[in-house]
Amino acid sequence: MQTGARLLIAYIAFVSLGLPDAVIGIAWPSVRETFGLGQAALGYYFLAVGAGVFTSGIISGRLVQWLGLGPLLIASTLLASCALFGIALSPVWPVAVLAALVLGLGSGAIDAGVNGFAAANFSPRQVNWLHACYSTGAATGPLVMTAVLTGGKPWTSGYFTIAVTLLGMAVLFTATRGMWRSTPVLSRAAEPVAAPGAQSPPALEMVGPWEACRHPLVPVQMVIFFAYTGLEVTLGQWAYTVNTEGRGVAEATAGLWTSGYWAAILAGRITLGAIVERVGSDRLVRLATVGALAGSGLFALGGPGGGAVGLVIAGFWLAPIFPTLISRTAGRLPPGVAAHAVGFKISAAMVGVAVVPLVAGVAAETFGLEAVGFVAAATAASLLAGHEALLRMSSSEHSRNATPLA
Repeated sequence: MQTGARLLIAYIAFVSLGLPDAVIGIAWPSVRETFGLGQAALGYYFLAVGAGVFTSGIISGRLVQWLGLGPLLIASTLLASCALFGIALSPVWPVAVLAALVLGLGSGAIDAGVNGFAAANFSPRQVNWLHACYSTGAATGPLVMTAVLTGGKPWTSGYFTIAVTLLGMAVLFTATRGMWRSTPVLSRAAEPVAAPGAQSPPALEMVGPWEACRHPLVPVQMVIFFAYTGLEVTLGQWAYTVNTEGRGVAEATAGLWTSGYWAAILAGRITLGAIVERVGSDRLVRLATVGALAGSGLFALGGPGGGAVGLVIAGFWLAPIFPTLISRTAGRLPPGVAAHAVGFKISAAMVGVAVVPLVAGVAAETFGLEAVGFVAAATAASLLAGHEALLRMSSSEHSRNATPLA
């Protein structure tokens, strides 16, 4: 029963975690007007968030060992809530960027902590549905901000609303802190599956974080996560500005299209998550990377109408990539390495959150807003190429923890 309760709370946590992640894309034209900023300034917001999540992701394994998962979730959620209040109350843009750094620190610890627990204890289907809950929050956040702005209220009201929601999540973690005691994070002794005819390698003892980073399959997975989140965030956060300021779409319509993108990720995680164990994790991710590239290309080249369709296609096929790769961690890597790998992948993902939207912003200022779509398409191509490289490395007889294409 306690396991079921933990799963439910993890689902609720990921809804709350997704709420603030997409609102800046809707609020950005108003934020830019408030502080008198150029388009590229949005990249500094993502850079700050990414730096915070990268830092907390790198040390999340040690934090769980020192504090325990329950206290870490409580402290991190409080930190994220305070950061959102700080963004709303910021008198100048640099203060908002500093608050975004704090938001990243809190969100990254929640993300890595719950993902680490999920990778060790949940099935691929449950992990996909866990991330579907994140997508529920990410789809709801733009709707909240769109309602605030179209209702004539300042963008700060949207941030206040979401900050209060995360404060409630901190209260829930506090009330249930007892059930998170001694919760294992990537502690299952799952033996890697050897290639047919090969001798099963022995499980490794727990290693240090930097030794784990040198495992040959870890860096390539970090590159994949960098490209994935860079693409997801670039499409989700720049679509509203591209449509309203670059393609002449009405604000309410553009807000619905952006929310539709996040809703497509939600739908993809529910439907594709239900069949991942039947199709096979690696095959599903391969198909998804192709679909994400097709959708991103359509967003870049399709104009207002085709771009909206491209957003939905990209969102649907992006859906299973992150959670499915998270769920493969314990099976693809030795236990001692896997214990650190989730944090590394989350950190690399947040570097993608910081860098790729920043590149898109610079491209938008230099070449016009349509350049954002081409940055997204190029990132999607690198995502596909990275996953193909991972599959080749995983099936190679020279890889210590080789697994055949599932």
